[in-house]
Amino acid sequence: MRKRLEYILAWGLFRLLGILPRALARGAGSAIGRGALLLTPRLRRVGRRNLALAFPEKSVEERERLLRLLSRNLGWLLAEFCQMPRYTPESTEAFLGYDGLEHYLAARAAGRGVLILTAHLGAWELSSFYHSLMGHPMSIVIRRLDNPLIDGLVNRVRCLHGNRVLHKDDFARGLLSSMRRGETVGILMDTNMTPPQGVFVDFFGLAACTGSGLARVAMKTGAAVLPGFLLWDEASRRYVLRFGAQIPLAATGDVEADVLANTAAFTKEIEGYVRQYPDQWLWVHRRWKTRPPGEPPVYT
Repeated sequence: MRKRLEYILAWGLFRLLGILPRALARGAGSAIGRGALLLTPRLRRVGRRNLALAFPEKSVEERERLLRLLSRNLGWLLAEFCQMPRYTPESTEAFLGYDGLEHYLAARAAGRGVLILTAHLGAWELSSFYHSLMGHPMSIVIRRLDNPLIDGLVNRVRCLHGNRVLHKDDFARGLLSSMRRGETVGILMDTNMTPPQGVFVDFFGLAACTGSGLARVAMKTGAAVLPGFLLWDEASRRYVLRFGAQIPLAATGDVEADVLANTAAFTKEIEGYVRQYPDQWLWVHRRWKTRPPGEPPVYT
């Protein structure tokens, strides 16, 4: 009964924000995002702790400003998601565009598959959707939501233009099959993991347990690894899907050492983008929860 009620509420919000004009939907989303942050002290504590760890040189006031902007951006992302079923290539020209698409097209043309290294940065749900809308459907690795009804709703929207979802519980097999077919798969690689799936690499100067699956698949298949992020550009007032150049892989012959080195390189790439757009990363996630043996907890 509870899951059904959650779905009804989620569907109602989805429909409401979906029928509003986009500007009004984003305004409402912003209010929802900021209200949610005010009503969740635990998330505020996590956000403040993470920002203090990543940017000790910034003042408390500046870190609070980043947290407020994050809540606004998350609200915008909610609104964009609800609006996505209405989007067409023509209707999105004013607020969506590419930068570095040639990197993606060259990697895809090589035929060994493309792994998009991405993170909970910018408008990540809109990222793969926009790419499919523009004629480039891909697969995305996801974790099932706790409510299967809401999970089904979200995935239907994600896949409106040919995208497919790969669930984390079938991650390796699905990813290898996709690379053999020369397909594109996006992987959010900025969440806390636990060993043995995760290895410890540096992220903002602190050891962070990070999924090694992307490195293992890339090394096994020869697939190209490209950074890809849909970022809000304040100057132009639009989102830009930025693809970076292919990331070279370490290949010394020592598999585990190469996995660690490549995972560290991918994480360093994500950190670089987060430093450029610090108000757009998901600071309320407990990224450093898993600690190396003997280290005290980061969160209390």
